Amino acid sequence: MSKVSIIGAHNTKFGNFVKRNKETGEMTDNSSLYELFLEAGRGALTDAGIEAKDIDGIWVGSCSPGLFANQEHIAAFGVEIDPTGLLNKPMTRCENACASGSAAIYSAAYAIEAGRAKTALVIGVEKMNLLDTKGVTHALATCSFWPEEGGKGMSFPALFAEYAKGYKAKYNISDSDLERFLATVAALCYANGLDNPLAHFGKGGPSDKLGLVTAEAILNLPPEKNPVIADPLKLHDCSLVTDGAAALVLMRSESARPRDKKVQIAGIGHANERMAISARGNMYELLAGKEAVRRAYSEAGITAEDIDIAEVHDCFTINQLLTTEALGLSKDGCSGADYFEGRFTRNDKCAINLSGGLKAKGHPVGATGVSMHALAYKQLVGQAIGAVKTGKQPEVAVTFNVGGSSVTNCVTVLKRG
Repeated sequence: MSKVSIIGAHNTKFGNFVKRNKETGEMTDNSSLYELFLEAGRGALTDAGIEAKDIDGIWVGSCSPGLFANQEHIAAFGVEIDPTGLLNKPMTRCENACASGSAAIYSAAYAIEAGRAKTALVIGVEKMNLLDTKGVTHALATCSFWPEEGGKGMSFPALFAEYAKGYKAKYNISDSDLERFLATVAALCYANGLDNPLAHFGKGGPSDKLGLVTAEAILNLPPEKNPVIADPLKLHDCSLVTDGAAALVLMRSESARPRDKKVQIAGIGHANERMAISARGNMYELLAGKEAVRRAYSEAGITAEDIDIAEVHDCFTINQLLTTEALGLSKDGCSGADYFEGRFTRNDKCAINLSGGLKAKGHPVGATGVSMHALAYKQLVGQAIGAVKTGKQPEVAVTFNVGGSSVTNCVTVLKRG
């Protein structure tokens, strides 16, 4: 069992912070990569009540800042959080596609467990909207297996569409039922996102204005409002292109002061799938994801029955079904029906994606894993940002963050106090 705890967290507002003049093409960046980075880092230190000088190192999760914002070597910018307190401290960027944030958390935790650090700052950040749609698609495609996938014009919607097709065929699900299941997942996340003041699609946003909080509302959209992106996945099955950052302060558990708001990293599971989808055992379940779950649960000494809340990687609605099943919260092939029957809301035994998930909160790819941990942490210490689970205060949370086409699978069990 890990001896590392989270003692503070901060999540910036997520959104599209680039304004474009349609007539002139002029672009204004209203919240830069650097501003997001600094806000998250300083916010986490403040939340933890820790001074910068007491940080032993900074680990940064960022997927592709070079392509998205022309800035490689982003971890080194951490000095600017507090040049007096952080000068000469080690700083490292971790990259694992959309699981870069979780990789940074794990690397920091391993350093603490090894005795190389007592206190660490972890930041996840991505600035995606400086690029147009074509540029974003290319940047993300470099996280696929380029020779067979991205280099052949296969986008991430197309890659996850293969999982949707495989899932549908394996479990003999009709077109209409799959469409209904996926719309239910999207609606749940949109509904939760309306209560999250940091969400990309929150109050006053497109999902709110269109009333997309039920499956029926999404299913009844005209084709031009919900076009097919990669059959069977439609626009509202896809997560958002988002700018944002999040940060955590990690500390050796026994070093935390009694007054600290402490959440233990009780179990970690990190497992990799074959990179090319052509090399995988099947395309209807997350095989490596299930192994990551097994490892995390084993280390934490829990089962699926113990989980109060979960933040899962709904980059596409089909992946929310797959991660829910990999976590053992639904039987294989049954999660769509479970969601459709009303499970996993804030009123259920286990609430999923109270933040709104990637679908509504947003998906600044390198920041996503840190954000999942940050918002789960806030739920566990009674400072929930957004939707709140009904009933007793949550004690056990799980995050399930993936990189690429569910190639990198990172599962964390968090325990309150």
